[in-house]
Amino acid sequence: MCMNLNRRTFSISTGATLLAGFNTARAQSESKIILGQSAAFTGPAAQLGIQFYEGAKVYFDQVNAQGGVAGHLIEVRKLDDGYEPERCAENTRKLIADDVFALFGYIGTPTSLVALPQAINSKVPFIAPFTGAMALREPFSKYAFHVRASYNDETALIVKQLTTLGLKKIGVFYQNDAYGKAGLNGVNLALDSRGLKPVATATVERNTVDVAQAVKTLVAAGPDAVVQIGAYKACAAFIREARKAGYGGTYYNVSFVGTQALADELGKEGAGVVVSQVMPSPYKAARPIAREFADVVKAAGKNVQPNFSSMEGYLAAKLFVEGLRRAGAKPSRESLITGLENLGSQSMGGFAVSFSPTDHVASNFVELSMLTGDGRVRT
Repeated sequence: MCMNLNRRTFSISTGATLLAGFNTARAQSESKIILGQSAAFTGPAAQLGIQFYEGAKVYFDQVNAQGGVAGHLIEVRKLDDGYEPERCAENTRKLIADDVFALFGYIGTPTSLVALPQAINSKVPFIAPFTGAMALREPFSKYAFHVRASYNDETALIVKQLTTLGLKKIGVFYQNDAYGKAGLNGVNLALDSRGLKPVATATVERNTVDVAQAVKTLVAAGPDAVVQIGAYKACAAFIREARKAGYGGTYYNVSFVGTQALADELGKEGAGVVVSQVMPSPYKAARPIAREFADVVKAAGKNVQPNFSSMEGYLAAKLFVEGLRRAGAKPSRESLITGLENLGSQSMGGFAVSFSPTDHVASNFVELSMLTGDGRVRT
C-alpha cells in the first residue's frame, strides 16, 4: 500500500459518526512519521531493546528539534515482546493495523522471522532488524533493509581468528531457536571450508539460563574455544559455570549477545572474552561517527549508554532519515523504499554503508573486540 501522509485529511461531518469504531491512532498526521518497533524491553534480553531504542531516539530527537524532515517529525511507537515470537507477531499485527509508516528496529531472529512475512504481505518497509540471520536476507525482499553484517560474516571472522591462532577444536554453545541455529550454521560453514567440524555442540532455551547440561557436554569435549550464539544472560551463565567446572579455554560471541550487557553481567570474569562487532566502536574517538554519537548523547542530557547496541540504533535512525530525505515532501512507503535504494555508497562518519535496488544490506563490516576485567570493551 502506497501511503501518502495527507490522505487522511478528511473533515469531521455527520457521516463521520459511521467511523466511531475507527482507531484514530491509524492516522499519520501531516507533521508526523510514526515507526513501529516490537522488541524486548523486559526479560533476559531487555538491554538489547532498551539500548537500541535509546540510541535511535537520541538521533530522532535531534532531527525533530531541527524541524524534522521536510517538516515531518519522527516518532517510534514501541511495544514489548519480551523476545518471544508469539508476542512479536501480535505486536506486529497491531502496529500494521495502526497504519505505522514502517517497522523499525526489531530485536532478534525468531521475532523478526514472524514479523517480516506480515510486513511483506502488507507492503510495509521492515528496516534495521537487530539480527544477522540469512533467512531474513534470502530470498531478497524489496521491503527489508538491513544495516548490519550477517552472522555468516561474523562467524567466518571468528573461525578465521581461531584457526589462525592454531585453535581447531571448537565447540558451539547456541540458543535452541532460529537465532542459535543461524549462528551454528555460520560456524559450520566456516569450519567446513577448512575441513573441520565442531568437536561438540550444546544448547540453551531462549530466555532461560539453564546451562548445566550444556556445560557438562562441552567441558567433557575439551574444546580449545567455545563459540557462543546466545543473549547475554545465558552466555554469562555458561561462562561462569564452565569456569567453575574447570574449563580454561576461550570464549567467542557474536554481536547479538549485547556486548556491554555481557560485560556488566560478568564483571571481572569477563576478562578475555571476545565478541565480534558489526558496528563501529562507540569508544574510539578517532572515528568521526563515535565523536558525533558522543556529542549528541552529551547534548541530549539523557541517560543513554554509548555502547554497541545504542550505536546500532543511532546508525539505523540515521540511515532511515537519509532515506526519508530522499522520499519527497509527501513521503509514502514506496517513495521511502526508493529513497533508501538511492542512497548508493557513502560514509557515515567513517562507517561505510551502501544500498541499491538490488542490495538492501548496508554493511558487511566485522571486527573483533575483547572484554576487560573492569567492565570495558577493547577494540
